[in-house]
Amino acid sequence: MKLTQTAIPDLVMIEPAVFGDDRGWFMESFNEARLHAELAQLGLPAPRAFVQDNHSCSQRGVLRGMHFQTAPRAQGKLVRVVKGSVFDVAVDIRRGSPTFQQWVGVELSAANKRQLWVPEGFAHGFLALEDDTHFLYKTTDVYAKDHERGIAWNDPALGIDWPLNGMTPLLAAKDQAMPYQSAQASY
Repeated sequence: MKLTQTAIPDLVMIEPAVFGDDRGWFMESFNEARLHAELAQLGLPAPRAFVQDNHSCSQRGVLRGMHFQTAPRAQGKLVRVVKGSVFDVAVDIRRGSPTFQQWVGVELSAANKRQLWVPEGFAHGFLALEDDTHFLYKTTDVYAKDHERGIAWNDPALGIDWPLNGMTPLLAAKDQAMPYQSAQASY
């Protein structure tokens, strides 16, 4: 596995070693000890243990986000796509961070097999780029409705450059109602 820090160093792209031949391919999608060792080499802390796995299926144009949970139920997420592709976005919402309100967007797909480590303190969301896109994520805490929060996907203070290419995103009612970041009293 190869780990590469993004423009926000705490967000890390993970590229697994893929072994293929005329029968197909094999990859190790998660290895806790290896992930912890590789993060340590980058000077980053190991995540808390992953305690929940989630799987969503979306049609092209579905935008899910920007979601996070507040302490003490904050979640780190290890995300990947097993069918289709997404434009995946994480926004630093850690007040006092040198990268506060900055965002990183990457393409994750079944073809590129890349994963993104999104630690606690980031809002997260994605835009499905293909029909029948399957998105998986491991989380460091379980879903806790009382701690669920979000930021509007189109918040002008963040300026996320979604690759909509003329599409109108399809949003859940709760995502349509998310406040702008500037309206958030605290995270």
